[in-house]
Amino acid sequence: MPAEGPRSAKLNSRWLTIVGISEDGVAGLGDEAKQRIAQAEVIFGGKRHLALVASFAKGEARPWPVPFDAEMADVLALAGKSVCVLASGDPFFHGVGATLARKVKTQDMHVIPAPSSVSLAASRLGWALQDIETISLHGHSIDLIRPLLHPGTRILALTSDAEAPAAIARLLTELDFGKSKLTVLEALGGRNEQVREARANTFELQTINPLNVLAIEVDSTPDARILPLTSGLADHLFDHDGQITKREIRAMTLSALAPRRGELLWDIGAGSGSVGIEWMLAHSSLRAVAIEADSTRAARIHRNAAACGVPGLVVVEGSAPKVLAKLQTPDAIFIGGGGSDAGVLNAAIKALRPGGRLVANAVTLEMEALLLAQHTRHGGDLTRIAISRASPVGSMQAWRPAMPVTQWSWVKP
Repeated sequence: MPAEGPRSAKLNSRWLTIVGISEDGVAGLGDEAKQRIAQAEVIFGGKRHLALVASFAKGEARPWPVPFDAEMADVLALAGKSVCVLASGDPFFHGVGATLARKVKTQDMHVIPAPSSVSLAASRLGWALQDIETISLHGHSIDLIRPLLHPGTRILALTSDAEAPAAIARLLTELDFGKSKLTVLEALGGRNEQVREARANTFELQTINPLNVLAIEVDSTPDARILPLTSGLADHLFDHDGQITKREIRAMTLSALAPRRGELLWDIGAGSGSVGIEWMLAHSSLRAVAIEADSTRAARIHRNAAACGVPGLVVVEGSAPKVLAKLQTPDAIFIGGGGSDAGVLNAAIKALRPGGRLVANAVTLEMEALLLAQHTRHGGDLTRIAISRASPVGSMQAWRPAMPVTQWSWVKP
């Protein structure tokens, strides 16, 4: 038996094949990919992909439903049959392969990827993939690019349509990154491939192919709105009415909350939303819900989240603890310093998952008394935080203390 015999037998037993197709279409497919497409009983894909393989595909062609079904019910219903799914480029780079892998066992799938558009773009530019930032803006707000805007950074952004490069150029210009060099790479790998350059502040490219990748070489002015990589963003980066966890306290609060990949935070009494926003900035997998009773502040949180590049922050307008019951179980909870409602604190403790972290700040005596009582009952850590800032006193300078903060942090057993 040939050495590859056992492996071939295993591959042939897999009911689902996922084939990546580049912009060059059938010409870029290898013999194995063509054979598995031809042998499939049912073939799923976009209308363009199905048309490309129509000349040799023998099975039933099924275009993706509109709207797209992320649960993949139609595909899963055919488990055990010979099924092929057609995808663009690398199915596991923001593609349908990653969606299917959450539903189908790896031993039931055989994947034949094509180069991703990001790989093709990097090869055209001569950029090392490990040294750049990549982001998918396909179907997402372009505000997601804001945290990546640091001088000297190279970014490859997957866009949604022909209008996205110009919209991103306008955003960069508004944020004082107008000197940034933009390269629009269109229809990569196909006969209509085109690579064009422009500066963000003089961007005038027309008739851009909807299938494009935008490369950005970030350049800035001294006034550029740069979001630092550390916790404790400057207060002026947030629109607020004074209801904000101040910079130094916020940095210590985020440290105590200790965000970990994929976790969910409840920010109760969110004010400006600064804590939830910085939680999400720590990693793209992190999620947060800002709970705020005041409608004006809730609207402000939405604006701050977009301005800081985390438009996915969920804002729940309503009063705790009433609105907490319908929310997903959190991994961490933060309660701001101005409250004095024992019901909120008790509800938060009850809602937190085992092993989750709770951090509560107090600036009022009433709230401090609640935290002292909870510390006596549950343990955890109590910290007294006192910050002083130098400010003018006549022609000289003196220390002016801010209101001290009592912080209780606790891990639920």
